[in-house]
Amino acid sequence: MSIQDEALPVGTAPGTPLLRVRDLHVEFRTRESVARVLNGVSYDVEAGETLAVLGESGSGKSVTAQTVMGILDTPPGHITGGSIEFKGEELLTATDKRRREVRGSGIAMIFQDALSALNPVFTVGFQIEEQLRVRRAMSRKDARKRAIELLEQVKIPNAAGRVKQYPHEFSGGMRQRAMIAMSLALDPELLIADEPTTALDVTVQAQIMDLLKELQLQRQMGLVLITHDLGVVAEVADRIAVMYAGRIVEHSDARSLYRRPSHPYTEALLESVPRLDLKGTELRSIKGLPPNLADIPSGCPFHPRCKRVRDVCRTDVPPQHEPEPGRLSACHFAEELVAGD
Repeated sequence: MSIQDEALPVGTAPGTPLLRVRDLHVEFRTRESVARVLNGVSYDVEAGETLAVLGESGSGKSVTAQTVMGILDTPPGHITGGSIEFKGEELLTATDKRRREVRGSGIAMIFQDALSALNPVFTVGFQIEEQLRVRRAMSRKDARKRAIELLEQVKIPNAAGRVKQYPHEFSGGMRQRAMIAMSLALDPELLIADEPTTALDVTVQAQIMDLLKELQLQRQMGLVLITHDLGVVAEVADRIAVMYAGRIVEHSDARSLYRRPSHPYTEALLESVPRLDLKGTELRSIKGLPPNLADIPSGCPFHPRCKRVRDVCRTDVPPQHEPEPGRLSACHFAEELVAGD
């Protein structure tokens, strides 16, 4: 039994979770190198729960989501180990037909760039209606009616008129709302939102986050929110998984993580967030760059950038353990961080 099985994160209810990811490994293979993009990722998501997955660009957040959805590009991506269960059903060994059935109606995804994800030559309405006609065998009339209802649910004004417009006729925030409507068309039980507020201004970001939370409560969906912005998830996440170099280095309920992180990387991320009470002081940043995944440093991957580094960090990979009940950390000295030393 793995450490993750022995010590499930806070919020994991008895029985089968909606989504269970265990010890997931993915490599990107090219002629020049092999990049270990995911290195043993594990987490659970329950119905009605929000899990935020945080980390810098290149940490493996989106690759994890693509692997769960079954849309990982192969090549160069190759799944080399692990398990993905949706409602107790193993997806990695499922047939392509079964994966297509789960995709959309079981698990849906909001992609990072709505302008690229939407087809510019078809109306927004057509793109929502198409999956309803194909997957639900709806007539064109019923599919159009349902598309308008979905656009109304995501608070797009004049939905009956907007349904006939093309993506370029929508603003950035409206395109993101249309993407949300499209992802909800087949009534999924789990929604993965990959950087849903990228390139949007602060006001629209807040509106999108409020909308996602409202829709989740109405539908009791599980929500996996992928982001690099700690501020965005502060008020919506139940639990937070922090990723670094393809590994979850901290997994905690949101309140405990913000109160006292158990990994130096999380601590550094929190310190780099601008704060009103520190007005006039220099904004802290994390020195150095994320590691090359084709040449991950020995020991703890974060040690070249860590202000708390010690000799053992340079040689020994830290096991994932519980610094306090219900929290997981991949740091040799997590207990000291939690204790405030």
